[in-house]
Amino acid sequence: MSEPTKPNDTKPAATGEIVLPKLTVSLTMPDAEAKPADAKPDKVETQHTITVGGRALAYTATAGRLALRDDDGKERAKLYYTAYLRDDVADVSTRPILFAFNGGPGSSSVWLHLGAWGPRRVVLGPDGEQPAPPPKLIDNEQTLLDVADLVFIDPVGTGYSKAAEGVEPKEFWSVEGDLDSVGDFIARFVTEHRRWASPVFVGGESYGTLRSAGLSQVLQEKHGLYLSGVVLVSVVLNMATIRFAPGNDLPYVLFLPSYCATAWYHQALSPELQARPLRNLLDEVERFAHDEYAPALMWGDRLPRERFEAIRDRVAAFCGLSPEYVEASRLRIGMGRFNKELLRGRGRTVGRLDSRYIGIDREQVRDSYEYDPSHTAIHGAFAGALNQYLRAELNYEADVRYQIMAGLYMSWSYDKWANQFCDVSEPLREAMTHNANLRVFCANGYYDLATPYFATEYTFDHLARDESLRDHVQMAYYEAGHMMYVKQTELEKMAADIRGFIAGS
Repeated sequence: MSEPTKPNDTKPAATGEIVLPKLTVSLTMPDAEAKPADAKPDKVETQHTITVGGRALAYTATAGRLALRDDDGKERAKLYYTAYLRDDVADVSTRPILFAFNGGPGSSSVWLHLGAWGPRRVVLGPDGEQPAPPPKLIDNEQTLLDVADLVFIDPVGTGYSKAAEGVEPKEFWSVEGDLDSVGDFIARFVTEHRRWASPVFVGGESYGTLRSAGLSQVLQEKHGLYLSGVVLVSVVLNMATIRFAPGNDLPYVLFLPSYCATAWYHQALSPELQARPLRNLLDEVERFAHDEYAPALMWGDRLPRERFEAIRDRVAAFCGLSPEYVEASRLRIGMGRFNKELLRGRGRTVGRLDSRYIGIDREQVRDSYEYDPSHTAIHGAFAGALNQYLRAELNYEADVRYQIMAGLYMSWSYDKWANQFCDVSEPLREAMTHNANLRVFCANGYYDLATPYFATEYTFDHLARDESLRDHVQMAYYEAGHMMYVKQTELEKMAADIRGFIAGS
């Protein structure tokens, strides 16, 4: 570039000649490293191969963060995700894509990612026993990558996902804020990867099932994205089915079969009941819960003494508890109390997420259990494996902590459902009605004391869906808990069930 010209830097002009000062134009070229406002977020791609069913599958793993923007282009948040896309698919219009997440609220997607559906999984014991450190990963032969591309999403506040600077994180920490942000992520990912012609599925676990049901409607109404299927693992769509609260007798009835399954597993029932096959026994408990237990609780204090004692004795027998304890509880056994009382005589507690696990409390006189042994048994293995995997195998580096569990449920907003229990079963019914091709798959664990299977059945029995939609919901049951996939045989069974569901949808 030339130097600036001074105003007096001129030569005398010849007669009749007009001489203008020299003009210098300085052009500033754009920085080659600068990114436009709508630049794609940071991401890292790596190439891998896995053998599933005797067939080698090549795939690209992408670890990164995708920016969510408002209608004016202003960034609202960046959501971390891990995506797995097959490399050998010529026509993605026939290739399903499954968006997956866990619950909490406040849980990252690590559990479904490294426990069930991703191409790598954490090594546990055959029944889900706690492994000795350090954690280990192996190829997951039960991955769903053979039938669908996979995208694991961490909502704002979990994983590496964060609100943008100047944006209040609480905007995302509500039922509707969460649905809006995750729905925006899915719509943008589908757009950027040109997958609008692909069959799209969403799959969630626990609170993630509530999110999935809500998304089925949000994606339709806000984005015009109609889903092919919804996969629900350990389902809760109606909070009234699991919230033990004065005046709400529903959970006591709906937890009873899972209490019985737990007592049966731990050999805490009478010899007569213990000798029966689990499914046969549960059929009787369910009939009792429907036909006798629920009506008895409806009577409240007006229940005749003779009837009270008959119900008391049967509840005690099915739960493996003493009649005296059931009577002192006024026929209503809360989950925390059951977990503590069942094996109190052995000095042990049972787990909430999976009641097959047992714990040891400091004090035997407590009214509820001290910790959930089914969570502590797997938390360390998943957290350690995830942090190692992201850096060592996916080459993704971050300067902040990956939030495995953020505990956002403490500050989660249910504003729309103020003074009532949150229930998204109606949005799901509406989505199924408006999208007559939408199918739903529900995975239930017999030993799940967080979201019991009988509560899931109750919710769908009261969905009020049209007769033509009755066969659009598929129920499957597993002999494990909330995360049924921690048990090897149930992981294999669930993977086969979901593969069939995706193919049928």
